[in-house]
Amino acid sequence: MNLHVVSCNHQSASLAIRERLAFSSAEEIQRAYQEFHDRFPSSEVVFLSTCNRVEVYAANTEDDPAVVRQDLATFLSNFHQVPVEEFVGELTEHTGPEAVRHLFEVVSSLDSMVLGEPQIVAQVKEAYRKAEENGSCGALTHALFQGAIRTSNRVRTETRLSNGRVSIASVAVGEFGKSIFDTFSDKLVVVIGAGEMAEETLRYLADEGVKQVVVVNRSRERAERLASTYSGEVADWRELDDWIGRADVIVSTTGAEEPVVTFQRFDQARSRQARYKPVFVIDLGAPRDFDAKIASMDDVYLYDIDSLQKTCERNRQLRQAEVSKANTIVEEETQRFMSEFYSRAGGAIVKRLRDDWHSISQQELQRLFSKLPHLPADDREAIERTVARIVNKLLHPPLEALRDESRDGAPSGLLEALARLFRLR
Repeated sequence: MNLHVVSCNHQSASLAIRERLAFSSAEEIQRAYQEFHDRFPSSEVVFLSTCNRVEVYAANTEDDPAVVRQDLATFLSNFHQVPVEEFVGELTEHTGPEAVRHLFEVVSSLDSMVLGEPQIVAQVKEAYRKAEENGSCGALTHALFQGAIRTSNRVRTETRLSNGRVSIASVAVGEFGKSIFDTFSDKLVVVIGAGEMAEETLRYLADEGVKQVVVVNRSRERAERLASTYSGEVADWRELDDWIGRADVIVSTTGAEEPVVTFQRFDQARSRQARYKPVFVIDLGAPRDFDAKIASMDDVYLYDIDSLQKTCERNRQLRQAEVSKANTIVEEETQRFMSEFYSRAGGAIVKRLRDDWHSISQQELQRLFSKLPHLPADDREAIERTVARIVNKLLHPPLEALRDESRDGAPSGLLEALARLFRLR
């Protein structure tokens, strides 16, 4: 099996290297496929490029020279104009059955930075689709990626590997927030601070339908940048108390050394409203931005980073418990793929061997009949049937052994022996 994978991922390579080797646009991917075909015209190839990995899956027929690690590293180096010595030590390689197993682990999110994350399935499907669009898939890569998608479906339906949220922002919104509000579409979200955690939390809130966003930050420029992403507005820092009183959801990520909102300040801000309403406070500051005593107020649901982390860790442990089940599925599907592959390979040898022997027998029969022109047609047919039976009986033992070995795994020894003995090409 001429299947080779080189991988540069979050486990083996630095972010700086991954960024330099990434295929960052549709135009770049298209150019990569064209240049790869120019360099390796008989090879199949699929490029998988995400924020956490860059992988090249290359396949060849047994008759063609294999595209190996050094070839793929050199291609990446030339394409991205990155000296090969700067990254070759951070590339991992998988070949044959190990390459199959690797892809099945990747698509099942067993190899992801966040165990069980769902995005990788869509990313693998998209990589496969682009390879098809660029005419880069052949029989082996088609079978490989279809097998990968089947594996991911099994892992998703037969395990709980993707159950439970494991990022702080997703836990805050998806588990705690949705237990407080039936919908977020009519809720006012006030964001205090404009860092990465604020942006990630807003992304999850936007997915839940949030339409009203106000960003309050000491740096107005950063606040405007974040607010514009979610069609929100910006408020001055001096207006913070007014917005706290009006908010349904508060996300705070200032990183201040002292609490930004004390118990008294929060109480006064709320008292300005005509009636109290439930308030969901996500305090992502470290140290905390909100006084912990605020959680004791009626209809105030305050979650700090520690309480969110505990839920994240519990969910991670639940996912970890499912890893062995997922690994079992990956192993089953790898064996299934290899068995089908070897069966197809054995089938091709069987066909060539049968065709060759029957062709030889027909040639010899024609030579015999040309020397015996007086033979009646019935006698000729009887001789042809007898010779065909002899050929089939002679072929039966080696071909039966080949089929048996194909069912059990790689019949590489028998395949090679038959190919050499009978000069099959």
